[in-house]
Order: sequence, then C-alpha cells, then structure tokens
Amino acid sequence: MPTILIVEDEAKMRRLLELNLGDDGFTTLSAGDAETGLKLIRENSVDLALTDLKLPGMNGLEFLQTIKRQNAALPVVVMTAFGSVETAVEAMKAGASDYVLKPFSLTEMRMVIHKELDVRNLREENRSLREALGKRYSHPNIVARSPKMQEVLATVERVAPMNSTVLLGGESGVGKDLIARAIHEKSRRASGPFLKINSTAIPENLLESELFGFERGAFTGAVASKPGKFELADKGTLFLDEIGDVPPVTQVKLLRVLQEREFERLGGTRTVKVDVRLIAATNKDLREALEQGTFREDLYYRLNVVPIDIAPLRERKEDIPDLVNLFISRFSGESGKPVEGITPEAMQILVNYHWPGNVRELQNIVERACALAKGNILGLADIHLDLRSSKAANGPGGFLPDGMTLEQWEDEMVQEALRRAHGNKSQAARLLGLSRNALRYRLSKIGITDEADKET
Repeated sequence: MPTILIVEDEAKMRRLLELNLGDDGFTTLSAGDAETGLKLIRENSVDLALTDLKLPGMNGLEFLQTIKRQNAALPVVVMTAFGSVETAVEAMKAGASDYVLKPFSLTEMRMVIHKELDVRNLREENRSLREALGKRYSHPNIVARSPKMQEVLATVERVAPMNSTVLLGGESGVGKDLIARAIHEKSRRASGPFLKINSTAIPENLLESELFGFERGAFTGAVASKPGKFELADKGTLFLDEIGDVPPVTQVKLLRVLQEREFERLGGTRTVKVDVRLIAATNKDLREALEQGTFREDLYYRLNVVPIDIAPLRERKEDIPDLVNLFISRFSGESGKPVEGITPEAMQILVNYHWPGNVRELQNIVERACALAKGNILGLADIHLDLRSSKAANGPGGFLPDGMTLEQWEDEMVQEALRRAHGNKSQAARLLGLSRNALRYRLSKIGITDEADKET
C-alpha cells in the first residue's frame, strides 16, 4: 500500500490522521515540522505528502516548494484554515495537487487522498503513453486514425475508471461531447445517468436552478419543487459544457459541490448529498479568464485535475477521410438517396480545407452534399464549402483565418474555383486569372491529379 507522509504540528490532529489512514491500509510517516518531513522524504519512499500550511519554522508553502524542487512528481495535499483560501490557491500555483479546508471530515480527507493517488498513477502511466500508442484505441462514433486522437483515446482509457474531474479543452466543434460520453461509458458509472448541460444555452438567471434545482416558492412561477441536474445525475456523470461562461455566483456553488459533494436547492435549506462525476469542457483559455478575474482560481484548480486537449480538425487531417465516409453512410440513408462514396478529387478538397468549424462543419457539409447529390457518388460539384465563414473567423480588419497560412488560403481558392467550374480545369483557370499550366502546378501541389479533364 502507498506510504503517506503527514506533516502537522498539532499532535492530536496528527495522531487522528495516522489512525484513520492506517485503518485504510496506508503506511504512514509523521512529522511535527517541515524540516523533519524533508528528512523523512529523503530516507523513505513516499507516495503522497499531506501538510498543514501553518507550521513552526519553515512554513507549509516553503515546504511544498522545496519538495517540488526535489521531486516534482510527488503529489502534495495541503491543509489550511477555512479563512485562508487565498493561501491555498497560492499553494496550488506552487504545485500542490489539492487542498482541504479545516475543519474537514475524515471521509473528505480519504476521498481527496485516494483521488490524488489515482491521478499520480495516471500520470505515471502517461509517461509510457508514446509507446502505448502502438496499440490502436477505438470507440464507437469516434474516428481516431491520427496520432493526436489516438493519444486522446489512450488518456480516456486511463482516466475513465477513476472518479477524477476531467477538463476537456478544444475549439468549438471538435467533439468534446463525444469524448465526455466515451469517458462515462468506459467508467464504473456507465450504468448510471449521463446528463449534459450547456452553460451558454441557458439564461444566466436560470442556470443555478437548472444545476441545483429549486424548492416551491423559490421564485415567481416556482409552483412545485424540481430537482436539478446534479441530483438527476447521482451515481452517474454530469457533462458541463462551456464552463468558462458560468457566472461567478454559480461558480461558488460548483466549487462547494466539488469539495464537499453537497448543496442546497435554490430557496431550500435541506442539504442534498450527491455522488456525481463532473466532466467540464471549454473552448476558451481559462487561464486568460483567471487573469481577467472572470473565473475563480480555486474552481479552476478543482476542475483541471485531468486536462484533455482535443486538437482542431486541421491538425489531424488523417481523420478526415474516415469521417467523410462515416457521415456519408449515416446521411445517405437518412436522405433516402443511395450515395455510395465520393470521388478522389472531392475528397482531396475536403482534406485540404481549413475547417474553422471543425468536425461539426464537416458533418454539415457532407449532410448537405448527400441531400442535394445528383448521383450516387459525391463529386466536386456536390461539395459546397462556406468560405465566407473562414473570412468571418478572422474577424474585422484581419487578413487570414486563425492558424491559416497564405498558401493554405490560396489552395482553398483554387479548390473553390474548381468546384464552381464543376471540375472543368480550363474554366477554373479562367476564374482565377491563371494560365492552364499555372493551375496544373497548383493542383499537383494539393494532390489533385490533372487527368480526365472536362474541357470545353
């Protein structure tokens, strides 16, 4: 069993933790000050350190910083008085894995320790992740041919059995909801509910009641009590999308649920206890929101236990052909048209496109192509890329969409001209003001062969 170091100057508290963690099967070492704690770390194999921030001599923050300089991988949980949350946040910035506010319950302490040891094991396994990528990971409805998506699914496999909070990052449309559902379906909570709530889809004044429920008479129109999403997701998973848009008042209640697994309904006094795993997602940079003061630091560190970043589609183009074929098989049946495939030229245009809307935009393009297709094979004339959205993504006064080079933008113009000319390369050259040879050169660069032309 893991060895836990307890650094606490109050003898009764230290002894209580020793007995309680010992009953859980842990081996414990204890010290009344930081200097003794450092000596024990040097002389023993310690798996986790639990320290008070207020210590005689070297304080807990200095103790933490010293540990991190010597062994950055060792998880450290800090204990601090209820009124010292700012100090706890400073400790998290310095590398603490988590914090517990005094007075705390021993059940809460055990839960935090078990969670941090689970995360430690996950991080150790991730050191061999590159080697593990030799194994192919798969999940229904998720295309993962590219190394970046294989890495995401490998992390899903490792984090799913735990109860750790997961923070999914990535641009809008990359498929964060699919990854959240995959985590749930591979977890021990798979038989429980999976509920999703989008923070931006609900008015700010209603979000709190949607999450936590309300009692009868809590506000005008509340004619009956109603449970919130946290109660309905008990023993399951709650996926909270666009976490960066949650208002500050609701952030406070979210922090309490993550820390104590309890809350009160809006307008109620009865404390509701729940067992819910939270998966949060954002397409914003939450660190920037921290600097602007619109997102709580303590909540950020509670959420960012296991971060998973999903790459935009333009950075994993190996996935595009499989995604296209998946969507064709899905939408050809729905549209009632026997669409069986796509020409190489049309596929190449899709592979080369910038995809500012990511997988969601690709899905929409293929669905429209299947609905309007004239034959059973999608060709250049069936692919209608929304180049206006690419321009809009750049914002007013800009030149190119984010992440796109001038060469990529020119390639998209060539492909759009070819589509408008219905594959006629001479006509496409005239649309672009290029010679036939100049167009032939540009087509060869983007992988479109110059054979079987439809010349007029």
